[in-house]
Amino acid sequence: MIKDQIKKIIKPAILNAKAYHVPDSGNFIKLDAMENPYVWPDEIKMAWSAYMAQVQLNRYPDASARELRKKLGTTLNLPDDTAMMFGNGSDELIQIIMLALNKTSNVVMAPEPGFVMYRLLSSLLELDYVGVPLNNDFSLDLPAMLKLIEEKQPAVIFIAWPNNPTGNMFEQESIETIIKATAGLVVIDEAYHVFAQKSMMSCLQKYPNVLLMRTLSKLGLAGLRLGILFGANEWISEFEKLRLPYNIGTLNQLSANFILQNIGLLEEQAEQIRNDRSFVFDALINIDGVEAWPSEANFILFRVARKGAEYVHAELLKHKILIKNLHGAHPLLENCLRVTIGTAEENDAFLSKLKEIMN
Repeated sequence: MIKDQIKKIIKPAILNAKAYHVPDSGNFIKLDAMENPYVWPDEIKMAWSAYMAQVQLNRYPDASARELRKKLGTTLNLPDDTAMMFGNGSDELIQIIMLALNKTSNVVMAPEPGFVMYRLLSSLLELDYVGVPLNNDFSLDLPAMLKLIEEKQPAVIFIAWPNNPTGNMFEQESIETIIKATAGLVVIDEAYHVFAQKSMMSCLQKYPNVLLMRTLSKLGLAGLRLGILFGANEWISEFEKLRLPYNIGTLNQLSANFILQNIGLLEEQAEQIRNDRSFVFDALINIDGVEAWPSEANFILFRVARKGAEYVHAELLKHKILIKNLHGAHPLLENCLRVTIGTAEENDAFLSKLKEIMN
């Protein structure tokens, strides 16, 4: 009875989909989700607690997040005419952009392998998704992209910079060529910009069809779920019509306000992660049977063809070490795993156990 009702009411795209799986990390060494592994010092926690005492939970949040908007613009030194919209993480912003597409212009394009949400949300919203395979070295296949842009006329192209899960940065010149070649939107997803130390924010002034996304999750505030979309006011004002009222709670807004006043702490942590990334990469490429790729993010992609990704992943799990198994996600990711850079102790534990498994 219930199954018949579900088939009648729920659209096929949902019925045929699988829910996004988040593994239970329990007491594992958690190196699977690109999180900042460092907690705040006690003095910062105490200052944050005192700052949050002003919260009036009986009132709705500031729907426009005006104070956060002002602080963020100052912190990033943005031009006064740069509009921004906040989402419950970047995922909500991606969803809003896709929801805005009309029925006659509903092609979404992205390089692959790339951020899984571009394809997943396109499928759930019954849009025409076009994934363009990267070259074997994970660089953009620019001729293929330009050909498909001409053929498919995408409404929006998502480009993660650095790319997830490969960790590399595509040539800026190639991205600008794509921007010039399309009549649609190009959304540059800079989720990992703090680890890359590079940005294409200037493209917002150069090209009217460019939007740029950032998130505070990778910087060290994954628990807040706060994403930001930047772009021309004409675009942002249309997307604001789809943003649900009060989507960013008061606790989230005030916490973000607070940490932006203490941004130096997170920048120091990011610098430590960048340094540790070099250490982990050097160690990986010196383990027999491991092929690793340089990364500009806070994770490293590596291949374990001899032992197999399924086996290595399972063995690490036995020792309470959780990383991401990407085998089967895309042909270019055969026998690939992705490890987030953790604390020195976590990195050492992972590397030691991996070396043991690969022997």
